[in-house]
Amino acid sequence: MNWQVKYALQFLKENFETFAAEHVSDDLIRITAPNKPDVLALILGVRAIDAKMVEPLVHGAPGIDFLCGYRNECVWNGDAIRFLADQNIGWGNFATLTSAAAQGTANTASHKVYSYAEKILRQTKSVVKKIEREYDRVFTVTVKSGRTLRIGLMAEYEPTADVVRTLWDDFNAVDVMWNINPNGKPTKDAIDAGNELGCRVLKWDDLKEYMARA
Repeated sequence: MNWQVKYALQFLKENFETFAAEHVSDDLIRITAPNKPDVLALILGVRAIDAKMVEPLVHGAPGIDFLCGYRNECVWNGDAIRFLADQNIGWGNFATLTSAAAQGTANTASHKVYSYAEKILRQTKSVVKKIEREYDRVFTVTVKSGRTLRIGLMAEYEPTADVVRTLWDDFNAVDVMWNINPNGKPTKDAIDAGNELGCRVLKWDDLKEYMARA
């Protein structure tokens, strides 16, 4: 049994008394929640997930409902996200899996850290014309003027300059870094770091206005 499967089963046992969970084979587990469909989930311990990795895993596990990237630092490529959506398979971190299992939405769930940000972008049709997801936390957005903006998402409560620089280094240049945590705001050092790199560091209201003027 792989380490991530072992830890997942142990965590479910210790923290979800109403769940039943069992190891099926290799990276595959089954979660049963009261009055909800069983969830067949693949638990992966890798740091990056793309379509080249995902496709054979899915084809080798018929009936899978959810693909879980167990590591906190796991990054999902947009091609993997689109493939899973086409297959009616949910994706995201372990918190997304447990929440989806409890709600009976495993097949349609997406990474809960970033799902609201995607939703609000897609709902802002007065400003946004087209969205392409490059990674779980990077979107290419075409605004009403026709200009294309590359937007990176920061989920930290108070993003620091180091968070800004790391996102830039890991995912290349962006036009905007969007602090998606609704309760926090970026530090002055983060804003200054963004300015030094040539990008804006914004909360949602300012980002919406920026896109409208772009």
